[in-house]
Amino acid sequence: MKKAAPDTLTEAPPAEPDASADSGEARRQAAVDRTAIVRRKGSSRLQHIVEAAARDYDAPIAVISIIDRRREFFAARTGTELAEAPREDALCLQAIKRPGEPTVTTDARSDRRFADNPFVTGEPYVRFYAAVPLLDRAGYALGALCVLDTEPRTTAPSMFGLIRLGREAERLIDR
Repeated sequence: MKKAAPDTLTEAPPAEPDASADSGEARRQAAVDRTAIVRRKGSSRLQHIVEAAARDYDAPIAVISIIDRRREFFAARTGTELAEAPREDALCLQAIKRPGEPTVTTDARSDRRFADNPFVTGEPYVRFYAAVPLLDRAGYALGALCVLDTEPRTTAPSMFGLIRLGREAERLIDR
């Protein structure tokens, strides 16, 4: 008999097979390549955005991440010295899967999308995660603006401020 998963875990939507998924990822990656953001030096304007996000959401960590072929590159960051992470460990992979929606988990340990992630099970022990995808003009998700905390939250915050900051980051990235 198959054992059911614990009820405390958040159900992630079932994955639907999509024949165009590989070509969609290739087009998304081409959009990332066009920005040349991963080859640029840090931007003070992007840095101001992550600092504002951390302050506004009372979060010790905030990053603007760009998801590349093999890595998650942090174009701006506060609260972490990490400049990149392996793509397969990228929390922001969840955010780019739904380009039009914010991604929020108040406790990553009990969310199926994040529970096994090395940044949840190990340093920095992420509990709260909120992100907005960063889109180019064609609508491809390049990465995300996210805020993270090592403490869980009891409620999800309003995402309006993070969305506003995300749109500002998009304008800087997609030029």
